[in-house]
Amino acid sequence: MSLRTIFLLPLCLVLLACSSIASAADSPLTLSWSKNYLRIHGKHLPGGEIEIHYLEAYCKAGSTDRDWGKTLIKHKTELVSINADKTQLKLKCNLEDGVQVSHIITAHKDEIDFQVIATNPTKQASQAHWAQPCIRVGKFTGHTKPDEKYGYIQNSFVFIDGKLQMMPTPVWEMKARYIPGQVWAAPGVNRNDVNPRPLNPQTPSFGIIGCFSADDKLILGSAWEPYQELFQGVARCVHSDFRIGGLKPGETKKIRGKLYLMENDVEAMLNRYKKDFPEQLSKK
Repeated sequence: MSLRTIFLLPLCLVLLACSSIASAADSPLTLSWSKNYLRIHGKHLPGGEIEIHYLEAYCKAGSTDRDWGKTLIKHKTELVSINADKTQLKLKCNLEDGVQVSHIITAHKDEIDFQVIATNPTKQASQAHWAQPCIRVGKFTGHTKPDEKYGYIQNSFVFIDGKLQMMPTPVWEMKARYIPGQVWAAPGVNRNDVNPRPLNPQTPSFGIIGCFSADDKLILGSAWEPYQELFQGVARCVHSDFRIGGLKPGETKKIRGKLYLMENDVEAMLNRYKKDFPEQLSKK
């Protein structure tokens, strides 16, 4: 082996390692869905994927202090199609009251886009008021052990008074029909119509909830328009739950969402959120 080869070999190894890291971070996210779980796959994601109970529930109004079983509207979700490169899939939910909800979910480099259309083809008004995509973040935050079930909230955040606040936030409610957990009602949403977990008295500045990865390299943020609530749940999960607001006979409503999976840059994520959801910036 020549001296030139000896000196160049370490450099080549370093460049190869850097190239592998870059290619993992730049590789496109892909999707799969089965048995009511949407999975977002990426080599650079902790655990290799993000799992979302999609959708966990469709809910009626008047839910804040009511038995959860009386709030739910039964539904069935089916996979309509998925493209060849697994970057876009379509789902359809059929609610027991006749409402149909179609979902187009598209994966991009560092975000997932959701386009939802809810239609009531019946002659009766629907009580479908809001719905829950349940994002499981235990692997992402590095909290998967049985004895640290709620440890993930230390990596999780909301925005209050225009600033990022880590959980548990300085104002933290402890009493509700069901505990633990924490709910932040969206601006203008009736506080009688949210999850029956502890209801925080503060209103979010931005309709985005998220968390940091265990190694602090990535940030996850979820936002919907319109949204009903932000919610820190009990299945190592965070929610931005989207709002339907009921459907009159023959009525159709469009709803959209984003799941950001970015390099850890809070300002960059906020700038993207503000561009994607400008209508939320004027809500108090």
